[in-house]
Amino acid sequence: MDFEAFLARCRHDRNYADQIQVAAQLPARPASFREPASPLPDPLASVLGGEGISQLYTHQCDALEAARRGEHVVVATGTASGKTLCYNLPALEHWLADREARALYLFPTKALAQDQLRGLLRFRDQHPFLGFDCGTYDGDTPAEMRTRLRDTGHFILTNPDMLHSGVLPNHTRWAEFFAKLRYVVVDEIHTYRGIFGSNVANVLLRLRRIAEHYGARPQFIGCSATIANPDEHAANLIGEPVTLVDQDGSPRGPRRFVLWNPPLLDDQLSRRRSPNVEAQALMCELLRNRVQTICFTRARVVAELLYRYVKDALTQLDPRLANSVRAYRGGYLAEERREIERQLFSGELLGVTTTSALELGIDIGGLDACLIVGYPGSIASCWQQAGRAGRGSAEALVMLIGSDAPIDQYLMSHPDYFFGQNPEHAIIDRENYHILLGHLRCAASELPVTYAEVGQFGEWAPAILDLLEEDSQVRRHEQAWFWTGSRYPANDLSLRTVSDETYNIVDRESQQVIGTVDGISAFSLVHDQAIYLHHGETWFVEQLDLQQRNAYVKRIAADYYTNVVTETKIRLEAAEVEGAWRDSKVGFGDVTVTIFTLMFRKIKFYGHDSLGFGNLDLPPQPLETSAMWLIPPAAALHRLREFGRLPAEGMLGIANVLVDIVPLYVLCDYADIGCVVDSGNFGSPSIFIYDRYPGGLGFAHKAHELLEEILNACVYLVHHCPCESGCPSCVGSTARNFVHYDAEGEARARIPDKEAALVILHHLLGLEPYLPRALSAAELARRGGDSTSPAPPIKRLPESIEAKLRKRIQGLKQR
Repeated sequence: MDFEAFLARCRHDRNYADQIQVAAQLPARPASFREPASPLPDPLASVLGGEGISQLYTHQCDALEAARRGEHVVVATGTASGKTLCYNLPALEHWLADREARALYLFPTKALAQDQLRGLLRFRDQHPFLGFDCGTYDGDTPAEMRTRLRDTGHFILTNPDMLHSGVLPNHTRWAEFFAKLRYVVVDEIHTYRGIFGSNVANVLLRLRRIAEHYGARPQFIGCSATIANPDEHAANLIGEPVTLVDQDGSPRGPRRFVLWNPPLLDDQLSRRRSPNVEAQALMCELLRNRVQTICFTRARVVAELLYRYVKDALTQLDPRLANSVRAYRGGYLAEERREIERQLFSGELLGVTTTSALELGIDIGGLDACLIVGYPGSIASCWQQAGRAGRGSAEALVMLIGSDAPIDQYLMSHPDYFFGQNPEHAIIDRENYHILLGHLRCAASELPVTYAEVGQFGEWAPAILDLLEEDSQVRRHEQAWFWTGSRYPANDLSLRTVSDETYNIVDRESQQVIGTVDGISAFSLVHDQAIYLHHGETWFVEQLDLQQRNAYVKRIAADYYTNVVTETKIRLEAAEVEGAWRDSKVGFGDVTVTIFTLMFRKIKFYGHDSLGFGNLDLPPQPLETSAMWLIPPAAALHRLREFGRLPAEGMLGIANVLVDIVPLYVLCDYADIGCVVDSGNFGSPSIFIYDRYPGGLGFAHKAHELLEEILNACVYLVHHCPCESGCPSCVGSTARNFVHYDAEGEARARIPDKEAALVILHHLLGLEPYLPRALSAAELARRGGDSTSPAPPIKRLPESIEAKLRKRIQGLKQR
């Protein structure tokens, strides 16, 4: 399709409202080839010839040569750049020289392992000399095939979860495999970040010590999307230095990359049209023109909603088109996912709405267009998703559709940042003591943990083992800790979440389990009266049973979905680092964050309209974690009061922006961090940025290190937002509106004071003092007149009354 003409038609459409912020033309890139120092063995050269490959790209050759030198390697190149050959060629070459050699391939999902298996089998079937045994070893593998692969498999494809719970605990049965293990492939290493990555790093450490126990020291080959620190991240994952290969030699056709910003809905610049509605219109138009399109969303519920929107719209245009669209996400049966993948690859499907599940390297062929609904959390993910569009030398279209979120609006107004250098880092902390506890239990049950090797697990390991010894789970004997527990410790540890709780979602009518949700998400997704979306259908949650961990649902026809409203309290436990930063005070340390789930909102489909609120009675959720904090100088707050503005309003505005800006500089998801404005810990309004995982995972620590860059980005965003007093695209984040209560007890979302935020930000960064505009009559009325009234005098209560009130307060706190 002529995408220039398509965009021209968009501009001339009667509903067009200047949504196209940028339409960048990314030029084609020619291929760059290199011959390896020693030719590939004839069987491999023959198979490559059968695939139409006569030369290796430069990055494929570089990876092969590094592997031949015995080095650990990480390859960081673009989507569809042929990274699979970077590990298949070294592993197959070594197998041809030693037919007893073994290789272990790790993929983050079962679907990706199945996809890569098809490629290996295609290689094997093309040459009689390639008679290796291979297969996927996961929860879907039949028992007899598991035994065969364990005993005779040369190439075993699995995921970290199965390695952790099914292979390492049973390593004595795998003795021959581990003794001959030559290569370990870790694909898509950029996905191993945060809590999942920290767990995987410990699994790989356990893998290395077991391989060494059987006399093997395997080489690791990792593959990654483009991130700021692929070599550092890979080295942290495997515990060894790596050689970086990042000069991409693969060709690429031209791309037209559009930043599409939904129009404002009112003159006060407070809200934009839903990006889902924009995506629906764009996708329908592309599909109507037979343009094969993939549409990425940030959440399963949005993938389901958008599928529903697009199918409904296409049904009115052409029912045949409506049947050419599917949704794809986690939670579908494996057979369903593979069928959708096959249909996309063959061209039977014209469109798919999906989560990041299709962001990874599953082979679905080249598509014509890619829509990205809302910034996916990292620029690396943006380019990974954008890479799904492109067929050979033909032009591809990519459209990033912005939301009201400050981070989206920052990118819409700052395209140079988006198209420039990638600033993101992948962060893990395998020495996190909450995570380490589970892996030390597993490691001790697999092999005794000796004094000589305990240091590999980090500085906390001896203390944690001592605690386990106190609980009679391990026993110290002859310079080692031995497992004495009765449980199977791998079953107690999930790699994907620190929550040990899983809630079943049960159809009340049939009593069948239709899905599950982790304990952390249960309060927000399946609380009483929530709407749970499943296969595009709406299910009403009749009851969330906290004791049995079941959410009972019934299918209804609803025209809305639900979002929860929460309140967060934070308490400083211990400061690790404290000091001055410019005129402010900053620090990093241990905190306890308690989240109260107060109520939920009903939001109408196809827009932002709120249909009402409902109260919730759920227990508080305490979280022990790490945080950084920022305490502005008293002079900045005093200056605000001189202008009749409230310091808390400015601090809340900065907090809203920070939560959405920090992920640009620290590779994490929005859900990985939180932000609280609190005065109780230091007696002055302070901003806390905390990790939303027990013990912390390094996100807040990285924000502490990059504070100046992050605050400069905040200033830029707030200054360049065209609103007058604050909106959801700057200080009023739509995802995290702070909730206030009026006298009648009704909740209302309130956008903090933009002018107050700018006064504080200018002071923090030592910029020219910012002069806020005068308060309007409406703003004065909302503040109740003079905002600088002195605190009322406190009359001391009689001792007996005070004691009774203290007792009652303690009782309420405990309840």
